[in-house]
Amino acid sequence: MIAQLSPSTTLNTDYQQFLKALETSGFRGEISADYASRVVLATDNSIYQRLPQAAVFPRDADDVALLARLIAEPAYQKVVITPRGGGTGTNGQSLTDGIVVDLSRHMNRILEINVEQRWVRVQAGVVKDQLNAALKSAGLFFAPELSTSNRATVGGMINTDASGQGSCTYGKTRDHVLELHMVLRGGERLHGRPLEESELAAECSREGRAGEVYRCARQIIDEQGELIRETFPDLNRCLTGYDLAHLREADNRFNLNSVLCGAEGSLGFVVEAKLNVLPIPKHTMLVNIRYAGFMDALRDARALMALKPLSIETVDSKVLLLAMQDIVWHGVAEYFPESAERPTLGINLVEFCGDDPEELQGRVEAFIQHLGTDATVERLGHTLAVGHAAVNRVYGMRKRAVGLLGNVAGEARPQPFVEDTAVPPQHLAEYIAELRDLLDSHNLQYGMFGHVDAGVLHVRPILDMKDPQQAALVRPVSDGVAALTQRYGGLLWGEHGKGLRSEYAPAFFGELYPALQALKAAFDPFNQFNPGKIATPNIPGAALLKIDEVTLRGELDRQIDEKVWQDYGAAMHCNGNGACYNFDPDDAMCPSWKATRQRAQSPKGRASLIREWLRLQGEAGVDVLADASRRPPFFSTLLQRWRNSRAQEKDFSHEVYDAMAGCLACKSCAGQCPVKVNVPDFRSRFLELYHTRYLRPARDYLIASLEYTIPYMARIPFLYNGLMGASFSRRLIERLGGMVDVPLLSRFDFHAAMRRWQVQPASVEVLSTLTQAQRERSVVLVQDAFTRYFEAPLLADLIELISRLGYQVYLAPFSANGKPLHVQGFLSAFNRAALRNAGQLRALAEIGVPLVGLDPAMTLVYRQEYLKVPGMEKCPEVALVQEWLLKVMPEQVDQRREETFRLLAHCTEKTNAPAATRQWEQVFERVGLKLTTQATGCCGMSGTYGHEARNRETLAVIYEQSWAKQIEAPAERGEALATGYSCRSQVKRQADRAVRHPLQVLLERLRSA
Repeated sequence: MIAQLSPSTTLNTDYQQFLKALETSGFRGEISADYASRVVLATDNSIYQRLPQAAVFPRDADDVALLARLIAEPAYQKVVITPRGGGTGTNGQSLTDGIVVDLSRHMNRILEINVEQRWVRVQAGVVKDQLNAALKSAGLFFAPELSTSNRATVGGMINTDASGQGSCTYGKTRDHVLELHMVLRGGERLHGRPLEESELAAECSREGRAGEVYRCARQIIDEQGELIRETFPDLNRCLTGYDLAHLREADNRFNLNSVLCGAEGSLGFVVEAKLNVLPIPKHTMLVNIRYAGFMDALRDARALMALKPLSIETVDSKVLLLAMQDIVWHGVAEYFPESAERPTLGINLVEFCGDDPEELQGRVEAFIQHLGTDATVERLGHTLAVGHAAVNRVYGMRKRAVGLLGNVAGEARPQPFVEDTAVPPQHLAEYIAELRDLLDSHNLQYGMFGHVDAGVLHVRPILDMKDPQQAALVRPVSDGVAALTQRYGGLLWGEHGKGLRSEYAPAFFGELYPALQALKAAFDPFNQFNPGKIATPNIPGAALLKIDEVTLRGELDRQIDEKVWQDYGAAMHCNGNGACYNFDPDDAMCPSWKATRQRAQSPKGRASLIREWLRLQGEAGVDVLADASRRPPFFSTLLQRWRNSRAQEKDFSHEVYDAMAGCLACKSCAGQCPVKVNVPDFRSRFLELYHTRYLRPARDYLIASLEYTIPYMARIPFLYNGLMGASFSRRLIERLGGMVDVPLLSRFDFHAAMRRWQVQPASVEVLSTLTQAQRERSVVLVQDAFTRYFEAPLLADLIELISRLGYQVYLAPFSANGKPLHVQGFLSAFNRAALRNAGQLRALAEIGVPLVGLDPAMTLVYRQEYLKVPGMEKCPEVALVQEWLLKVMPEQVDQRREETFRLLAHCTEKTNAPAATRQWEQVFERVGLKLTTQATGCCGMSGTYGHEARNRETLAVIYEQSWAKQIEAPAERGEALATGYSCRSQVKRQADRAVRHPLQVLLERLRSA
């Protein structure tokens, strides 16, 4: 039995008093001091882990001002706070042992878009891709381009002065900030904008914090201008963090925003920004050049920059090989043809864009001509990606590079601590050669990619941070790289901010560092805003944090037993890249996060919680692996589990349970996370262990037993439907069982359909009598409980479709697939069901007749969950419908009238079998129909999740975020089709509309032939 966990959660007295004062002072946002919230916010995408005292989520700028006023009171001058946006920093910028102020949950509105003057006003929590989606219809976009653009907030971009792909053309975030609205210590507002001399004088004459800030900044630029020019390197990336070099602009106006951009929340709160936006180039082309070596790509990139492309991105072989194993490769493989004789070990992605297609074509042709005549570097070949859609697919692969590096095999993983160095581009190849020598001297492997046009290199040495000896290499490698970049006139931190690497700032700033301290003191005299980052005021006790004085994630991870760590690898290897924080409502990842905006309700949050839970269980002496293998008898522990009331026991396990219970088990994380963090997998294992101590709710048993009870209920459908359809029964089931909208049995005469199409039961005896020719024209349908008993007409349609194609249908005996058992954490029962079912299906498959399943979520269980069942010899091969159809339908395309349909694919299907949607499109092409796959998020049902009463509000939000607009789309866009049983059920519930399966359209086509 698992242990009751009561980790040391008592807050510092100062923080307890501060939070109580905040709560009673009119703060309207949320205040979270529970252990789960603190654990989830203790990490970012760095190697560090800092447990905050609490987290607060302001509703608006007034809430932020209230917070800032309160910390300025003498009683709370020891309280420290740190703003947080997307939390994807690689250097611990937003990590704190104080209070996290999360500006992303509520302050995420686009306030104004001025198309004519090309500017926008946004709150700090707006995500970059969210903003660009709103601007797209006006033909505008906000630059520069980030790899984390689907979860990076504007506030976070401003605080790190973010840059990325295309920065040599578009500049950094600072170059697009027109005005900033800040809340300073004490609650005073500061309006950052370019000032004429008279306006600056007026600001400097003000009383209060803002006046002091302006006086300090003006004195620094006036008295130390020459030293600033000598100190700041001449780089595209400049020197982020208190950028003094641009306090005075080219027109001599004074602009404090140069200091505020890149300040990492150490000077105050950015609450609103006015941003410059640019026209989207009408046409774009990407030249994808392949090389036999990474250094060849680097050397060539330096020469190619002279041809003035928009940008040049470089990727090495390690990243490329990881991409080939990822879901993203399905969409870009055509651009990177492989040769067994000369493998690709480096690529350059060279982009050209413009509004004149002929002029653009001419530039690209001239560039390609150069590739054909220039022999300074050996190139293996090149391809062209033409148009925004194609270019974005390739860049999608490049964007996942950071996350993909975390998916290498083994316990040693690429670690971000020297991963964004910048040197003058003309010295990049020589610098990288020395950098490689440095890493090789420590016997380290690494992956590399970067923005070679800007001289920025992303390199992550591969270390097992649980190993103290390997973790100790962070110091010498960091020192060596810092010295090397400085020698080449570059920076240790080129674009990802300083964060916990700020200890190197004094060496880079030299005599100028005291000026940074003075500026920090003007904003934050008591060092309360994100202390220890960039600079500290010159007061007792204030010091920059050091990279080896902050807790490393590996220090806590090594406390988990090695066997447990390896067994729970799906959670343990989450590196915090934050891909699951994807803003896009039309992307499947992660519906519970999108609907709740709670970090604990995300794959990253759940992985963080299970990691800490396993650590604490081990600390309490519990062997979770042993407990999972020897489940105590149900009845002998019933009384004890009943006594362990959740209401009476304060237990961290309850907080973990709440996070796991909110998961839809759609498995989008398993397919889309670059590191393949599979939440449904460890969720099921946690639920099984959790319920060794605490009673299960009745709904778990109702859901888990579905596949076993429904065949018997189907014998008396009138009685079952009458009972389940009665309002009294429904209220009773909801109250006692926690279930809503229990589906009714289909009254369709399925056996009549079987007789009509001469369907025979599948058995080894029957199939063994078939000739080889007969086997080649036969199919075994694998039944699932949902389409067999609740959607029987659809299964009958599939039988008719297969029969009309000239194949004999055999129906496999119904046997529990086990998915509901797995979802609810009945793993012992699931393993038994899986072994039994797999044995029966394997025996049929071995005869040589293909097996086909109808519902994608149920069918994919055979490829995924079954693989992990102890004792599973070989999983049966069960094809999705479209996979089988594509093999048997004629190659020639039917050229008759073309009718358009829209495919709304099931989450599990499109993220875990990425070729599936394209296969449906190809099948439709063969019968003269056009099928377009729609970008959609989750429908909100996800199997059993949608029938649990506790999820009613959340699932409705999820449906409205994406599916509602697709279902309500005008008819001229084409009929919407859905492959998932749960999806069709959800549309019926939410919109009272019936949605067809793609196979029904195909059948209709065949009937009319």
